[in-house]
Amino acid sequence: MAPPKTLVDKIVYAIRQQPPSSANGVSRASIVKYLSSEFNVDKTKPATKKAFKDGVRKGILIQTGQSFWVKGDKLPEVPEEAKVGIEDMKEGKGPEAESGDTVTVKYEGKLNDGSVFDSANSFEFTLGAGEVIKGWDQGIQGMKVGGKRKLFVPSKLGYGKRGAGPEIPPNADLHFMVKLKSIE
Repeated sequence: MAPPKTLVDKIVYAIRQQPPSSANGVSRASIVKYLSSEFNVDKTKPATKKAFKDGVRKGILIQTGQSFWVKGDKLPEVPEEAKVGIEDMKEGKGPEAESGDTVTVKYEGKLNDGSVFDSANSFEFTLGAGEVIKGWDQGIQGMKVGGKRKLFVPSKLGYGKRGAGPEIPPNADLHFMVKLKSIE
């Protein structure tokens, strides 16, 4: 394959050599960094900015925000965001817990091997305030008082790469049985 000659061709080449940074394509910053390192293109030159505009105007590039893709190329699948698995064991009564509510729960947390790493008969926190792992902020929302729920919290929404002390190893998926005791 012949090396790209025009600046627009170089942008197309740069896009095709990099994984997309989002579902919208490759970020302008990543493309410019690639152009600078591989083709010694000066990112401060007005010609670089003009080449992006020309590529979009001519229908060669598709722009969404600050990301670009080559028209006609298939956008690869971007991994879906991690989600909490929710299984309602018993529905409670009254209003649903929502972000900003102070909730009290009874819970037991287990690792994949079934070992219990934590439990409490009464634990209070503000839902959606980041006081607990993201998996709890997502998984307890919508529960009603008296409700009981199984939560599967993928590592990314739990303690991630760092784990938590000796009880929760790095990259551990977590399983919780949670009962909502009160909403304030």
